[in-house]
Amino acid sequence: MSETLVSIWTDANTQWVLIGTLLLGLASGLIGSFALLKKQSLIGDAMAHAALPGICIAFLIHGAKSMSWFIIGAALSGLLATFFIEKIIKLSRIKEDTSIGLVLSVFFGFGIVLLTYINHQNNGNQSGIDDFIFGQAASLVGTDVKLISAVAVLLIIITVILFKELKLLTFDPQFAQGIGLPTSFLNGLLMTLIVGVVVIGLQAVGVILMSAMLITPAIAARYWTERLDHMVIIAGAIGAFSGVFGTLLSTTTKGMPTGPLIIVAATIIFLISMVFAPKRGLLLKAIRQSRLRKQVAREQVLQTLYDFTEQEYKQYKARNGFHEQQMIKKRPISNHMLQKILHSLEKEELVRRTGDALWCLTEKGLIEAYHITLRNRLMEVYLMNEMNYAHFNIRQDQSMDLLQLPEKVLTELQQLLKQYGREPLVLPENINSGKRSYHRYASLGGK
Repeated sequence: MSETLVSIWTDANTQWVLIGTLLLGLASGLIGSFALLKKQSLIGDAMAHAALPGICIAFLIHGAKSMSWFIIGAALSGLLATFFIEKIIKLSRIKEDTSIGLVLSVFFGFGIVLLTYINHQNNGNQSGIDDFIFGQAASLVGTDVKLISAVAVLLIIITVILFKELKLLTFDPQFAQGIGLPTSFLNGLLMTLIVGVVVIGLQAVGVILMSAMLITPAIAARYWTERLDHMVIIAGAIGAFSGVFGTLLSTTTKGMPTGPLIIVAATIIFLISMVFAPKRGLLLKAIRQSRLRKQVAREQVLQTLYDFTEQEYKQYKARNGFHEQQMIKKRPISNHMLQKILHSLEKEELVRRTGDALWCLTEKGLIEAYHITLRNRLMEVYLMNEMNYAHFNIRQDQSMDLLQLPEKVLTELQQLLKQYGREPLVLPENINSGKRSYHRYASLGGK
């Protein structure tokens, strides 16, 4: 193993391949971010498959393996496929996904036919075109890697220089056109960049997997940030790391192709991002949802007990407590969750047990339940008259409390509560002992 690691840093061909896959991954991440956000992920797949006939035709014209000829042929074939896709969409009723699938299958089928024809020729086994199907980075030589690296650096430079324009084109093309940007040219340039990064990656990753190289780092980066500039940097870093890691892993193992290992590395990073990302990751999202469910269940239990207590108080009655089945019937909740919430509230001294499966609010719990009920009933009234208060965007602003609304609006909502008969009573602290008092709530401030 140690000898293998030493050979990695001493073998010139391995070093060239590492540089080439690093730059390929970096360019793929940068350009793939724009392709993803413009919802053109399938375009990369179509271009990768459509490049095969261009490579075959380039070999038939040149008569020998030449990376520069292959890149030119693949680029022209990819751009021609893009042209056909756009024309089919524009001149017919066929939708984009159908058009992409149609062009992809036709070009790839034609490429397989040409590949079969080449393999039956005398020099067909020396063409190296088979490597473009699944990728074979180990077959790259120094001149090939230099050409790929030069194109990758050029693509990266163009993306960095035109970042603001491409950003505006991605998020608001109408505004970009309105301020005089050449949107048609920029769209064509972005397509050319996608074709470029697809073409230079065919030898290393292959026709089948190149679309994954273009999109996977961008998807992984999307989980970590909401800003495009950060996303582009993260996607480039993920792509570069995947390229280097896949190449090193392929070098240290026997018979393992580089391209699939690069995609596996990128996919592993994507899965880690999908699960553990701080804001959009599934794990933290599940934790937040679990906390929210517990919070909602807690408020439901307290409001249910308050509703029962308020009802009994209005009827001049006093009970020792309310049964658990009454609570479940009032607001459906699983018995397991109810038991868990009740025991938690008992530890907080908000409720107390008064008998077998009987519970009531404590003085502390009565105060908290009152505020929860007040907020919820204010929300009900707000939603019934949402058109009058739509400019506050209460439902969009999750952090905003209804009690933080301007005093004038709170007064209006208070009057509506009275009008609908939904104004909560201010119950005396000793209501559970059976003593009666009929002081009603005078204002939202409890005055």
